Amino acid sequence: MTVSIWQANDTQPRREVDVLVVGAGLVGCAAAYFLAQAGRHVVITDMRDVALGASSRNAGFMITGLDTYYHHAVARYGTATVREMWAISKASHAFWRRIAKEAGVPMQECGSLLLAESEEEKADLAEAARAANADGIDVIYHDHDPLNRGYYAAIEQPWDAAIQPYELTRAVLAASGAEFIPNNELYALRNDGAGGVLAFTRQFVFQARQVMLCTNAYSVSVDPYFIGKVIPTRAQCLVTEPLPPGQSPVLNTLGYSDYGYMYYRDTFDGRLLIGGGRKQNKPLEHDTLDDRTNAPVQAILDAYLREHFPDVTVPVARRWAGIMAFTPDGLPIVGSLPHLPAVHFCIACNGHGIALGAGTAERAVAHLLTGTDPGPVHVRRLG
Repeated sequence: MTVSIWQANDTQPRREVDVLVVGAGLVGCAAAYFLAQAGRHVVITDMRDVALGASSRNAGFMITGLDTYYHHAVARYGTATVREMWAISKASHAFWRRIAKEAGVPMQECGSLLLAESEEEKADLAEAARAANADGIDVIYHDHDPLNRGYYAAIEQPWDAAIQPYELTRAVLAASGAEFIPNNELYALRNDGAGGVLAFTRQFVFQARQVMLCTNAYSVSVDPYFIGKVIPTRAQCLVTEPLPPGQSPVLNTLGYSDYGYMYYRDTFDGRLLIGGGRKQNKPLEHDTLDDRTNAPVQAILDAYLREHFPDVTVPVARRWAGIMAFTPDGLPIVGSLPHLPAVHFCIACNGHGIALGAGTAERAVAHLLTGTDPGPVHVRRLG
């Protein structure tokens, strides 16, 4: 988003705030919650409204861990980092579950299945399961397709869950107690000359002691520091009309396959949701917007529906897109802007915001409050 001189000419009303959180998605609302618990007065603002970015456009998968097969993650990051990221993921899920139960957010403890779409992927699944088991993670390996839908094998994580992500975000915002200002684009950040920050937004100029950016894929528009560190990446979904009585649920679990590039679940109102198709269309899905879908990706989703779910004959009801934030190494980033040290950030969960968001936000808040090292999610690793 950009703001014209006609929309805001820098003379809008000034407001003094303690901590300004920019971005009212899952991560921003979780950060506001942890800041408020530490006694800070928090204002959240967003260019749209609560959870209208990726936080309500995702599939609602509460899956534990990274989006990389366990043995590949160990090879890439090392065992210590993988274990720490799993701990962040478990902390995230514990937080979401508590908020969801307190607020009555729709959630189903259905577990997840990571499914193989080829013999090669089956071999990878078996190795991933062995590596996880050796590290004390009790995933269950199936050397066949437990769904009987044309897959080759599966890893089951029975502790995973499906959730309604929009209602979850709203519940976290409410639990934070933070003041929320929607429809308020941020367009500039400057030093205030006294160790704080002037945050120029369409409605106000905030004079903040500190700022926490939870702007995810939009971060590259906030400050050039994020160019090359954050890669905006679009994901697309479809959902069917409600299935007739007796035909739903189709899965009774969260399913994902082709190394996570395809994913599918039952909705709480008896529909089938399928997402993915990006793997075959990566140039179309990078550095783009979430205000449109495109035909090549949606054609892949349609074909996948026919191939693996031929029993689902109801029409497709809706198609949509969302923008994720990826990093070059696949881990979130936490830190502060070198030229504006009072501006902190917690962004880029690499399409796994429900898996990692709350735990990463908690570390970002600790870093803001006390300088605590956030560990493997610190931005310093990217240079």
